[in-house]
Amino acid sequence: MKLVENMERLGTETAFEVLARAEALMAEGRDIINLGIGQPDFRTPEHVVEAAVKALRDGHHGYTPAQGILPLREAVAADLLTQHGADVNPDNIVIMPGGKPTMFFTVLMFGQPGVEIMYPDPGFPIYRSMIEFTGATPVPIALRMENDFAFSADEVLANVTDKTRLIIVNSPGNPTGGVTPKAEIEKLVNGLAAWPNVAVMSDEIYSRMLYDGLEHVSFLNYPAIRDRLIVLNGWSKTYAMTGWRLGYSVWPDALIDKVVKLAVNNHSCVNAPTQFAGIAALTGPQDAVDAMMVEFDERRKVIVSLLNDVPGFRCLEPGGAFYVFPNIEETGRTGKELQTEMLEVAGVAAVPGTSFGIHGDGFVRFSYANSLEKIQEAVERIGALF
Repeated sequence: MKLVENMERLGTETAFEVLARAEALMAEGRDIINLGIGQPDFRTPEHVVEAAVKALRDGHHGYTPAQGILPLREAVAADLLTQHGADVNPDNIVIMPGGKPTMFFTVLMFGQPGVEIMYPDPGFPIYRSMIEFTGATPVPIALRMENDFAFSADEVLANVTDKTRLIIVNSPGNPTGGVTPKAEIEKLVNGLAAWPNVAVMSDEIYSRMLYDGLEHVSFLNYPAIRDRLIVLNGWSKTYAMTGWRLGYSVWPDALIDKVVKLAVNNHSCVNAPTQFAGIAALTGPQDAVDAMMVEFDERRKVIVSLLNDVPGFRCLEPGGAFYVFPNIEETGRTGKELQTEMLEVAGVAAVPGTSFGIHGDGFVRFSYANSLEKIQEAVERIGALF
């Protein structure tokens, strides 16, 4: 068979490859501690589960509108107003089966040979994969340890050209946990006034996962770019609902009809009972979210402290999400070499920094979505390698 060239450019998400190898080792009887996969190790709140069960029992078994049921879109709009002070029309919200369709649809709209799309590096690997799939030129936005893994607005704007069609940003960020300060976001928004044809996709999936009193700054709060802004968010991280495949995005008026058409062509609609679960998550008690974040905060402090005691490791305390991204250059290993050694010898799964881009060289990502006891044991095993 002869496939289109685009398929040769499509990348993958290494975290799932590491997960597969870790599971293979566990099947052989090995004791593996997984600090590689990016999903909360908590159960979905019980009232959310019950809402889905009730929806099934009430007969919600059929298709829903491609854009998502109105009560869920209204709940999203109300939540955005409560959490971030952003006034969003439910008609500009599209419910998605997870976060990735928003990424893919956005890049499909703007990506083609001859244009440039900017994306965070180190960043979620699917950004670059999808950009390359369309034939567009990926232009990395360097996120540096010395800048707490926040983007520099001046540097981003200096790299915008007449070929730039889209800028992807992500704060709090995967894989670094970095949080971009409000001042840099405002500087970027103001600078983009000179580039009215450049769109922005802001991945805000970790917007509820912040520490030390930090507050999320949503691009939705800047009217100057609302007519060319796409915002990605969802339930996977905040409500421990990764397997439910439920996300949403906010679109400008000019793009809403186009993204609904893509949804119709791609997945028809999001399954009905999951949407009712989404309503319950947003409108019900938030104590499970708060409790999860208290636990994550404790783990964050512990893993950073322990990793900084490992010879050759230098680890910042992340401002958000549930990842740490230590520099391991002084160990004398590359990220890939260390990842392999940790998994095969020490029984600890992590992801090499190069899986997240060229600027991830010399780093390794750990997810602290595991118990405190397992985190402590994992770092003890890693320390024994040196």
